[in-house]
Amino acid sequence: MTMRITPLTDPNRGPSSYRLAWLAAGGDGRPLGTAFLRVPAVGDSGEVELHVHPAERRAGVGTRLLETVAGAAGELGLHGVLTEAVPEDSAGDRFCAARGLRRVLALTYTRLELAGADPVADPVPGYRLVQWEGTVPDDLAETFARSRRAMDDMPMDDAGQVPQPWNVERLHAIADAVARRGETLFTVAAVAADGEIAGFTELVVPGDGTGDGQHYGTGVLPEHRGHGLARWMKADAISRARSRFPGLAGLLADTADSNVAMRRTNDALGYRPTHRSVLYRLDLAASIPDES
Repeated sequence: MTMRITPLTDPNRGPSSYRLAWLAAGGDGRPLGTAFLRVPAVGDSGEVELHVHPAERRAGVGTRLLETVAGAAGELGLHGVLTEAVPEDSAGDRFCAARGLRRVLALTYTRLELAGADPVADPVPGYRLVQWEGTVPDDLAETFARSRRAMDDMPMDDAGQVPQPWNVERLHAIADAVARRGETLFTVAAVAADGEIAGFTELVVPGDGTGDGQHYGTGVLPEHRGHGLARWMKADAISRARSRFPGLAGLLADTADSNVAMRRTNDALGYRPTHRSVLYRLDLAASIPDES
């Protein structure tokens, strides 16, 4: 197949990463597929997002795009690239395995049906909960940025990701991105007696307040773990989501299979498994087999 790979310009450059993009087109100019490489500000592993039109698969398009991404990542000094989550036993799963990528992380997706949900969690002495929508209030911004390290030791198995630094600018950038999509970012945080945020949980709700909301992250700082804060915060978020968004049908979460503590919390709150996905890693010293 005659194919041309064209680099594109992605104007969106965030405080913690930027993206490179490519378009694969046939000899007649028809688009065949796209690839994106997210380059982190810190660390030596990028993230690849690759899509090939179903009618153009098994003709070498995906392999050419992957080779292009790998070449660019190598030139930037990256040691590997991590895929986005691909559904288990899907075409993407089989493509990654056939191309020699390593399976490095398994995720289980769960859903909580909000109708009839009755989350139970005892308040934790010595802490109070605060809530906000959209951008973090100014008086909490600095402590919220400091609290984000609660996610740094989240189980990622062999993915090789390096946590990115957090600051107020990055917090604002994420909140702004959600708002531009027309969605609502809803946060519940636990504040310790010294005024510092000890943990947080985030939900993103569709703009019309219907369908399913998506958990973005839940974390508790290591020095505050073992008291039940995660369950208390998530239970509060569930209750408030039901009240604030009466048309919302459910809440979705994805958790690494090795994250036993969060899986236990979600199970206790009534989340039930829906499907699984996997992440792969391409080590740049490895060669990519030809498309079969």
